[in-house]
This record gives sequence, C-alpha cells and structure tokens, in this order.
Amino acid sequence: MTTFWLVLVACGALTFATRVSFVAAEGRYAAPAWFRKMLPFVPIATLTAIIVPGLALPGGAWDLSLRNGRLVAGFAAIVIAATTRNVLLTIALGFGVLWLAS
Repeated sequence: MTTFWLVLVACGALTFATRVSFVAAEGRYAAPAWFRKMLPFVPIATLTAIIVPGLALPGGAWDLSLRNGRLVAGFAAIVIAATTRNVLLTIALGFGVLWLAS
C-alpha cells in the first residue's frame, strides 16, 4: 500500500512540475519558431487520437462498414457540425443517427 501512495505522490509532483514550468518560464523563454508553428495542430491531433478508435474500433476490431453505427453517426456529426456550426444540434442529431443506425 505504501508503494501506491509513493507512486501517487510522485505522479502528482511530476504533473505539477510540468504544468508550473510553463507558468514560471513565461516571458523568460521563447520556444523555437518550428515549435510555435506546430502548436495549432495539437488539439486536432489529440481529439483524433481519442475519437477515431471509438468510431472505427467498436469491440476492439476494425469495422469500417455501414453496419458500424458509431462510424455512421460520427460521419453524420462531422457533416452536421461543418454545415451548421451548432454544437447542440450536432450532438442531438449525432445521437439520433446513432440510435437509428444501431
């Protein structure tokens, strides 16, 4: 049990240190231009890494067919979001498509 708490405290300290380092370095360190140029791509890369496995790997196996209700609903939500730019409508219609496709 002691090992659990040591790991928990160490992970918390490491997380805190990495987050506070950005605040402490504000104004003292300028990131290289190539690094700043790539920062806008971080959110889309992160969201893609989270969302794609949920849509394309239901049950842990690849399913890129129209029988995959999650994939159909995901594509529908992308189209709805791109055309309407309305978050609530995207969520509501995406869930509706998922319900109909499942």
